[in-house]
Amino acid sequence: MIWIFKKTLYRLFHRIGKVTLPILPIPVPDLYTGAGSIKKLPEIVKAKGINTIFIVTDKGIMEAGLLEGLFTSLKENNISYTLFDEVQPNPTIDNIEDGLRLYCANNCEGIIAFGGGSPMDCAKGIAARFANQKRSVTRMRGLFKVGIGKKLPPLFAVPTTAGTGSETSVAAVITDAVTHEKFGIADLKLVPPVAVLDPELMLGLPPHLTSATGMDALTHAIEAYVGLTGSKFTDENAEKATRIIFETLEDVYKDGSNLEKRNDMAMASFYAGTAFTRASVGYVHAVAHNMGGLYGVPHGLANAIILPYVLEFYGKKAEKKLSRLALAAGIGNKDDTRGELSRKFIEKIKTMNKKMGIPTRIKELQEKDIPLIAERVLYEAHPLYPVPRIMNKKACEDFLRKLLP
Repeated sequence: MIWIFKKTLYRLFHRIGKVTLPILPIPVPDLYTGAGSIKKLPEIVKAKGINTIFIVTDKGIMEAGLLEGLFTSLKENNISYTLFDEVQPNPTIDNIEDGLRLYCANNCEGIIAFGGGSPMDCAKGIAARFANQKRSVTRMRGLFKVGIGKKLPPLFAVPTTAGTGSETSVAAVITDAVTHEKFGIADLKLVPPVAVLDPELMLGLPPHLTSATGMDALTHAIEAYVGLTGSKFTDENAEKATRIIFETLEDVYKDGSNLEKRNDMAMASFYAGTAFTRASVGYVHAVAHNMGGLYGVPHGLANAIILPYVLEFYGKKAEKKLSRLALAAGIGNKDDTRGELSRKFIEKIKTMNKKMGIPTRIKELQEKDIPLIAERVLYEAHPLYPVPRIMNKKACEDFLRKLLP
């Protein structure tokens, strides 16, 4: 009886979201795209009256030398910069606090987030904390807790992977290093005002990162599409993203030097980010966040592994939308039944994963952790994620056992 009551409340929350989400004034970044677009960034920064910028990135980006051109351009435009390259693969609360101290010590006026999802999340966390110096990161967990009237430093997003969509999303995902739990901060203020998608920055991305980040973008598109709070706008963006990823990702995985297809994947990631930031995600992300928080499994890889299992769990509840998405992405034909189209769509994902060397299980997952993970998954997902089929704790534990090595 209690479970029925809970499910009713969740569905009421989703119905409210279906009405309210499309009318939220979610900002759209000023977008600069194409090869060499990073060269425009110093002029954009200067035009906003910023003379001292804070660059948030990681050691891998530094070792790859991707920032050298930007450093030179900033100097040529008389913009001083402070570098924070200590971002961890799953940025922690301490990571954000360290960045905040350096930002304040150097009197910086804006932030460039340069890299994959981790630098983006960390940069957003630093910006949120700067605007809320008496509010901890954990107190901003959840929806719209960055603070009414709080003004964040200008944020310029430069993704070097095609996957997270963080350059257009309202979210930042942070890890609590004490509890090994990932949690999200979501607020309209976290959408970067400026995004630069330069495919030249993605040319050196290794195949395994190309595949994982690409499947991350695909997960964003699909979860936004099959959820219950989507709109015509989010559906159109999810369809575009899915079609491009199905047509392009395996080619880019095989040949990362194709500039045009790298650009296509960057745009697909942006479309998918535009969709999920307005229609939310689902159980794939709830499970993946916990695989990352507890075991350090890379987020895109976790999403890729988990995605087909979740779609199979949704079953008939997602068939109508999956069949529509399949046709939009060029999978199957109009004479197929919904069930056939849905199965073909899921098989396509499994085939892509196999061709790109993505495993079918989470090798780090342990049976003893399943009750705790299930508890955390459901805490994250309910009621925020408008999933087509709702799990209880037993169903979640049974689901997680399918991922055991």
